[in-house]
Amino acid sequence: MNRLATFGTGLIVLGFITLSAQKEQISPYLLNQIQASVEMDNYTRAMQNAVSNNDVKALARNREALNDIDHHFAHKIPVSTITNQKSSGRCWLFTALNVLRPKVVEKYNLKEFEFSQSYLFFWDQLEKANLFLESVITTKDKDIDDREVQWLFQNPIGDGGVWTMMPSLVTKYGVVPKETMPESYNSENTHMMSRLTRRKLRAQGMQIRQWQTEGKSEKFNRKQKPDMLAEIYRILVISLGTPPTKFTWRYIDKNDSLIVGKNYTPQQFYTEVIGAPLDDYVMLIDDPSKEYYQLYEIKYNRNCFESPNWTFINLPVAEIKKFAKLSILADEPMYFSCDVGKQLDKEKGVLAMNLFDYEAVYGVSFDMTKA
Repeated sequence: MNRLATFGTGLIVLGFITLSAQKEQISPYLLNQIQASVEMDNYTRAMQNAVSNNDVKALARNREALNDIDHHFAHKIPVSTITNQKSSGRCWLFTALNVLRPKVVEKYNLKEFEFSQSYLFFWDQLEKANLFLESVITTKDKDIDDREVQWLFQNPIGDGGVWTMMPSLVTKYGVVPKETMPESYNSENTHMMSRLTRRKLRAQGMQIRQWQTEGKSEKFNRKQKPDMLAEIYRILVISLGTPPTKFTWRYIDKNDSLIVGKNYTPQQFYTEVIGAPLDDYVMLIDDPSKEYYQLYEIKYNRNCFESPNWTFINLPVAEIKKFAKLSILADEPMYFSCDVGKQLDKEKGVLAMNLFDYEAVYGVSFDMTKA
């Protein structure tokens, strides 16, 4: 220590860092221990060959779990064709509209029917853009490193959502049949459009914050907002098409007869075809990380500025199953969403616990709870 001291304080500190790092870094001794823990026996070699050359989900598929899946049901809700969100995060919108679809099929004696998801997605994106700009205006006095401001600029807009966003759009903009505003490439493949929209919104948000540093008033900011939203609207029109304001509904009923309906606005179509009070629906969620039998609200989780945030009642899944059963027996479709990234077999259409046995493949425990 005395010898080190003759070289100055800086070298003494460096010495302490070196000694401390030896306990924390991957040293040659620790590396030898780690390497020795994996014995390349026949099983490990077979797993290495299998996993390194194949999709691990196919190898981990649990046959016993598949054998327990029963595809026979005592009661099914009548449905028509399957809908497909393609490469987009619009599952919430497809599911929400599918809750309403059977009512239309029954009411008009149709073989099949589908609402235009693209129509509502257009307005969803414009409304989310407005929500972002308003949120930037109301937080313009906060530091750029504030957690709320950081979150806003990281998530200015997206194509995801929940049930509560659908009634907000439908009651404001109405609905149209799918053929009136069909899907476009960008509605089915939202990645690039969303990326460019986020980029534009971030630039607009930073402009608002720049005006704040220049002493511009909130009134001035809002006066500029229509021009900002017009740019977003232009991106949406070019990417998705122009939303219809009037249309004539023509359809084929179950008797193969062509029915020519009257002219509608989207709002008139909603009133006549759906007519259900969408605010009567309630979201139930099983989140064991939060206290059960409580009402929760997620800030900023909405699309329309004037609409309420995402609110839900937290219930154990056993309670939710009771409501699901009653809904099915009443021929009332139920909006259902979950984290499908964990135990979903897309090829077989099965979602079940322990469907993939990764522990048996890797010999490593993956034992985190849902909470």
